[in-house]
Amino acid sequence: MTLNPADDAFAETLAAELPDNSLRRAEPRYLEEPRGRWHGSSGWVALPRNADEAARILRACNAARVGVVPFGGGTGLVGGQVAPDTPAPLIVSLERMSAIRAVYPQENVLVAEAGAVLASVQEAAREAGRLFPLSLASEGTARIGGLLSTNAGGVNVLRYGNARDQVLGLEAVLPDGTVWNGLKRLRKDNTGYDLRHLLLGAEGTLGLITAAALKLAPVPASVGTAFFTVESPAAALALLALARDQLGEGISAFELISRQGLDFLTEKLPEVRQPWPAAPEWCVLIELGLARGLDPANALETLFETALEEELVSDAIVAQSEQQRADFWAVRERIPEGNKAIGAISSHDISVPLGAIPEFIERGAPLIAGLGDFRINCFGHLGDGNLHYNVFPAPGKRREDHVNQREEIKRTVHDLVHAYGGSVSAEHGIGRLKVEDLERYGDPAKLAAMRAIKAALDPAGIMNPGAVLRG
Repeated sequence: MTLNPADDAFAETLAAELPDNSLRRAEPRYLEEPRGRWHGSSGWVALPRNADEAARILRACNAARVGVVPFGGGTGLVGGQVAPDTPAPLIVSLERMSAIRAVYPQENVLVAEAGAVLASVQEAAREAGRLFPLSLASEGTARIGGLLSTNAGGVNVLRYGNARDQVLGLEAVLPDGTVWNGLKRLRKDNTGYDLRHLLLGAEGTLGLITAAALKLAPVPASVGTAFFTVESPAAALALLALARDQLGEGISAFELISRQGLDFLTEKLPEVRQPWPAAPEWCVLIELGLARGLDPANALETLFETALEEELVSDAIVAQSEQQRADFWAVRERIPEGNKAIGAISSHDISVPLGAIPEFIERGAPLIAGLGDFRINCFGHLGDGNLHYNVFPAPGKRREDHVNQREEIKRTVHDLVHAYGGSVSAEHGIGRLKVEDLERYGDPAKLAAMRAIKAALDPAGIMNPGAVLRG
């Protein structure tokens, strides 16, 4: 369906419906995304202050058939926040809707507007003696609306689940400008279809999230963090099973890291303090969060001793201070920065069944080697099966030397993922980058249902046109 551009005439008409300073020309930051693959084509940004103003904006866009691109913190990695190939859309930024509306410590609930930065939500929870467990590298700039719209993952999924698992209720504006007042704090509500889970992960294609009732958790009484050196991904997987047997839900994070990622840090970010004299081939970063009366240092020591007896590990380094714990996490969190400095030819956010991960990694390396002289940095959230499997040029080469091989590399990796019953998008979403991949690997019945839902809620096709589903 053909859309109209958000041109100056439309902006003038819309401005008459809104308070002063609700529209402005798009600055470059609204038209860019971190990987630099797309550049947006809008001239105008709308900045609502509440759900009513957001509703007026969407109502006007729907009537005029003007596309809408929701904009959060702009940190998405699959191009969902820019629209380069449609008539210039109206960008709707939620940055002015950043309030923490309420905190209910006894209920373990926090109500935040969609423009609230994740770090601010975490701080508000801490001030109330609670934990908001969603945590990822971009938490200083990523906003709640975008995180929920992409169903973000992060390092604590193993214990607390994805972003959708942190939500009790939503306030949202549907494409026709109707406000859905679903901002409930209920743990149980069986009154028909759960619209929450349609909007969570929909990447702004079904409506505009404006606020959310978020689940909080108790703050662990004590935290322990350690690096365990393992022989292989298979040993890491066995270590995870052992840790679960010994520690149950006390495991907050279990991150697999390869030597290649550590070497990239040494080369490009030498200021990152690595705890080894020589980087191991494979290691696991484990974090425990335990209840009062339990000692994480003893728990990690017991885990190491058992794992050593079972020949799963060869060494361990336990953080002895909060600074050392922060240093350990800096190693993990800055691996993507090291990757960016090297320059990946093709990056893959994938998941496969846990038991298949060692075989997937073992089979993937020769397949990539058969395409050329490349380096692989495989790392990620082993506890939930989510790997970041990125392919880089050989030393002395640049990614620009292999642009013509990007699609072949991606297809090779994604075909292998599909063969194991995995997903080609584990936590970053589909955006515009993976629309074709969704069509190739997605279940036909699911795709048909998705298109039917899109047509029912957004018949004019104004919401984030070109993202997730082809226009």
